[in-house]
Amino acid sequence: MLWKIIFVLGIFCFLYYALIFGVTKKWNSTFSRFWILAGICFLLLGKLKPERAVYPLLIFSLIFLLTECRILFGMVPSHKKNLPYLIVLGAQVRGKRLSSSLYRRIERARLYLADNPETVVIVSGGQGEGEEITEASAMRQYLLGKGIEEKRIFMEGCSTTTAENLKFSAEYIHDLDIPVGIVTNNFHMYRACCYARRIGYQNLEAVPAGCPPVFFINYMVREFFALVKMMLMGTGFF
Repeated sequence: MLWKIIFVLGIFCFLYYALIFGVTKKWNSTFSRFWILAGICFLLLGKLKPERAVYPLLIFSLIFLLTECRILFGMVPSHKKNLPYLIVLGAQVRGKRLSSSLYRRIERARLYLADNPETVVIVSGGQGEGEEITEASAMRQYLLGKGIEEKRIFMEGCSTTTAENLKFSAEYIHDLDIPVGIVTNNFHMYRACCYARRIGYQNLEAVPAGCPPVFFINYMVREFFALVKMMLMGTGFF
């Protein structure tokens, strides 16, 4: 029975890759090639049925499921009103245009700011390859265009990673004991909060944005490996 399930998982991986390709029209979109490799591995395991692989597979499956549960629990949104600060974590800008991930993050922040007039926002993100402006600048322009007052927007335009987003944004806050809202995509929230706690944030509130449903599984699996990498680098997440 176990090997039949593994074989079916292999078929699923190939079908899911085909779905991602059909939506993006790119053969190498973010993390998508993982599904080809995983599909090959599952099919080989399902066909060869190696006896020694049973217990390692079960252990890996347990670790994977426990980690995914932590990621899911990290998506639970805060209901606190008028947080002193929001930090919006940067994501890719294509030229001057917001990517889908960044649009969802900044629009989520806009909705919160519109409902909570005492909150100020720190838009965080530097300028990377293929970006004509910083991610922070792109987010600031979006908020200004939607009627958010300029005095409520602080820009952190030097960071290039999630850890730097949070580290450099802390310079605007000064007191990390006060409540701070983190705005990022739902699948990324748990890892972002892990970084934030390590930096010294004491009172975090999740303000998650969504992601395209077709990519949700892709991003959730990618987050598992990202968290394993954090653990191996000594950051830890448990």
